[in-house]
Amino acid sequence: MPDFEPSNSPDSLTESELDAQVSPSSSDTASRFSGGKLMLFTLLLLALAGLASLAMSASHWKKEVIVRDFVIDGEAIIPESELLARIAMYKGSNLQELQVNELKQRLMELPYLRDVVVSKELNGSVRVEVVERQPVALVLLGQSRMVMDRDGFLLPWKKEVAARYPDLFPVSGVSRVQIANNGLQQLDKRDVYLITTFLAALSSKDYASLLIKEFHLAGNNLSWCLASQAPTRFIVGNDGNFKEKLKKFEIFWQQVVSKKGFGFYDTVDLRFRERIFATAPAATEVQPSLPQ
Repeated sequence: MPDFEPSNSPDSLTESELDAQVSPSSSDTASRFSGGKLMLFTLLLLALAGLASLAMSASHWKKEVIVRDFVIDGEAIIPESELLARIAMYKGSNLQELQVNELKQRLMELPYLRDVVVSKELNGSVRVEVVERQPVALVLLGQSRMVMDRDGFLLPWKKEVAARYPDLFPVSGVSRVQIANNGLQQLDKRDVYLITTFLAALSSKDYASLLIKEFHLAGNNLSWCLASQAPTRFIVGNDGNFKEKLKKFEIFWQQVVSKKGFGFYDTVDLRFRERIFATAPAATEVQPSLPQ
């Protein structure tokens, strides 16, 4: 029998030789890793180049966009046509170069505007959101009628205000008026507080709110109001507590005026606790039964 000798053929490789053929060498691994990094770096460069190209295109596109139209939101008193007329000059100008604050300032010259927010849109539109002043009273100032807002600013009378606020409460006797930083006339803060607190109290009284038609400011705690169809001055003063005084007005009207008729008294003083003083024409004290 012939002697058996190990064969060097591929079919009879040793375990270490087999591992060497199956496992890649460290140099091959490094080469592949280096190639992967190069590929990733190349893709990153391509992405950055693409983004830069898009940015340049967008920048170029923005420079070419013009102001095509204006979108007005929030207007109720000021006609849209009046707002558009003040900013029409900006139509067709470069959108990117449009100065928002300049446009806002032109609009804020309108007395009824409290604030304006301007924003640009990519399609060439400019959105203008307006915040209007809210009228609360009709102020009779000399021979003029002015609209007072919640901050005491006096605004010109407009037909749009009459249409939207047909029942603005008349206030007369205003004497302390100053020019504010925005160029508008403004009432003294004490008068604004007096008017607004009286109106708030009046709105809480269903009966009195139907009868009282005017509030007149007067010094020395003598402010008074007038009722419908009656020339009598109902003195409520300047020291507040109007709900209680209006409650006494309702009692007096129901117990006295409804029986004696309109115009019987010149003045009815509601300022005193649990008493009502009336003059007609000689001083007379009237004390209707007040509820406890």
